[in-house]
Order: sequence, then C-alpha cells, then structure tokens
Amino acid sequence: MRNDDVNSNKIDWDQIHRRLDEAKAAIERGFSLDPEEKIKVLKQRAKLLSREAERIEEEEGQLEVVEFVLAYENYAIESEYISEVYPLREFTTIPCTPNFVIGIINVRGRIISIIDLKKFFELPEKGIADFNKVIIISSDLNEFGIVADNITGVRSIPVSEIQPSLPTLTGVREEYLKGVSEDRIVVLDVVKILSDPKIIVHEEVGI
Repeated sequence: MRNDDVNSNKIDWDQIHRRLDEAKAAIERGFSLDPEEKIKVLKQRAKLLSREAERIEEEEGQLEVVEFVLAYENYAIESEYISEVYPLREFTTIPCTPNFVIGIINVRGRIISIIDLKKFFELPEKGIADFNKVIIISSDLNEFGIVADNITGVRSIPVSEIQPSLPTLTGVREEYLKGVSEDRIVVLDVVKILSDPKIIVHEEVGI
C-alpha cells in the first residue's frame, strides 16, 4: 500500500474532539438559561401540555345524559336512548306481570309499558305522585318507559371522569351500571336494561 493511501484514510482526531467540545458547550448552554428564559420555556411547555390535555379530552368525548332521581339517589341515562319524557297521569295495570311493571300508557296512540326501577333495583319505596315523569327509552329491539321521582336536568359528563362503580352499589343495580361520575351520579347501562328479557313486557291489554 502506498503512503499517500494510508494518509488519505487517517482519522482526523482533532476535528472529532472539536465537534465533541462544541456539542458539550451547546448542552451546557441549554442548562444555563437565565431565569427569564427559563420562565418563558416553562410557560411554553405548560401551554403545550394544556393543549394536549384538551385534545385528549376532545378525543375521549362527552357523555350526554338526562339526570333523574330514584328514591333520593341521582341517576342518569344517555340521552341518545331517550325518545321523550312524558308526565305520568293515568296508566292501566297489566295482570300476571312482575311487581316492577306498573302498567301501560297511551302516548299519542303508542302503547308503552312502564317500569318502576325502584322495585326492580330493590330501592326504598317512595310512592307514585302527580309530579312523577316517565322517561321513554328505546332501541331497535325494545321500547318502554321508566318512572322517575323527578327530572333534575341534562348535562355532559366527560367519559374520562366515569368510574367503574361504588362500594354501595351492589346487587341488581350493579348489573346495569355503566359507571359513576365524580359527583356520584349513577349512569345506567341502557343497552343492558333494554335487552334484558326479564324486563321485556308484551302489551296485550289496550287502554
């Protein structure tokens, strides 16, 4: 091998050391920002983190629900399954049905069975009064009304805030639970309720 070939392949260690020194100096400059620059960087990072949190929340979505009261407890049902809220004035009882089936009502020509979730969930009795409302829930497979002691409003609950359950929610209620909000609103799983064969009632009695 010729000498000039050896020289051409020789590593320039001086140049490598210079580059390492420059990289080290750049890193040190990054850690030696003055207080004002540090505050500016921290604010920028906080703003980016806030935007990221908002983006995640938007992606997770909100749950639109109707809140109501059953036996002094607050419950909610997703509004997409609610066709309307109807005042409970008159109803016709159906013989040979479970005790939680109050009867049937005529809603503009539609015969709809109504369910007392307090009895179905084995909650304390409060009795039916004039101010009771019927929340009519429906899907492609079923439709019926559930009686509420009172309708408290409509709201949006971030999906991320819904917890699996509470220690006090046991027995039948836990089977039909979608989750519990941070302020202890019990969100019911409407799909399970509508598809449960124990609740399906065949209305064969006219009003």
